[in-house]
Amino acid sequence: MAEQTMAAGFAASFAEYACDKGANRDALLSTSGLTEDELSDQDNRIPVIAYQALIRAAIEQTGDTALLLRHTLDSQLETMSVVGQIVHTSASLRHSIEQLNRYLHLMGDVELPTGVERFELLNSDDGLWLIDHLVSPPDQSFWAEVSFARFISEFRRSFPDATFELAMEVTYAPPPHVDQYPELFRVPVQFNASSNALQIDPVWDTPETQFEPGNAYAFDVFTRHADSMLAKLQAEKTIQSEIEAQILPNLHEGTVSMDKVAKDLAMSRQTLYRRLKDEGITFAEVHDGLRKRMAMEYLGGDKVTVNEIAYLLGFSESSSFVRAFKRWTGLSPTAYLSQTG
Repeated sequence: MAEQTMAAGFAASFAEYACDKGANRDALLSTSGLTEDELSDQDNRIPVIAYQALIRAAIEQTGDTALLLRHTLDSQLETMSVVGQIVHTSASLRHSIEQLNRYLHLMGDVELPTGVERFELLNSDDGLWLIDHLVSPPDQSFWAEVSFARFISEFRRSFPDATFELAMEVTYAPPPHVDQYPELFRVPVQFNASSNALQIDPVWDTPETQFEPGNAYAFDVFTRHADSMLAKLQAEKTIQSEIEAQILPNLHEGTVSMDKVAKDLAMSRQTLYRRLKDEGITFAEVHDGLRKRMAMEYLGGDKVTVNEIAYLLGFSESSSFVRAFKRWTGLSPTAYLSQTG
């Protein structure tokens, strides 16, 4: 399984917003493992789990569980990603959704059902609905929460006198800040629904409703740039990601044989060594880095114990895992959890 990454622009914008609300920037970066250099360019790719750690740390520091939602409603997509520029120069709502699906991975890697695009505009007997097919773990409901907040935010800003959202249905349970939903979303919300769906005014899917005309040239400029970025991203399948995909299912076994991985990848040990050298990384570093990433993911999910994580990562005993985690983060697993909430 290759590491899921996303555009650094989202983390940079959120970090700045969180600091404006009282969070400490150095502490946020330390906890998430992100650096100022990584956040300096909105198109840099950062690990999704680092962004999740940043969110948890900011919420812990500010005590505001709605912090990410507020940021989404208060920020502008075009300041974080070229996809925002494309959306704002699209011809219509349906056209903009097509572009979001097309350039989705420029914003971030997501898990979707096979053969399904993330966003779908659906006309039904009970109205016009925007469906989000994103698969979110129960402990990461904030992805669905901010998905619709982004649409609402952009339409409120671009069309302040028009009605866009009418109602919302979400698969997650009421969050701790549910009492703030009426003020933030301003529409009825049904929790624990069968799908994540936003009902919108049907006028937005009629031939008569077009966005601001005259944007064809700008749209072409932005999409050509995005196409170039997407092609580069798709071409960056590294030997590291191929090795990770091979060893992840057997990570709990502890011992990882470079010879076996080379054989599974249909190459000689010498070829594998040479390709790793070209990428400036060793086989041991790939193994260690994958263990670190999975440890952060398991801890963030708050579903398994330290002893269970040690087993899943292939450590012979939990004390060995604790020592490795301190080497990775400077903290024990317990201390790390207390900082991230």
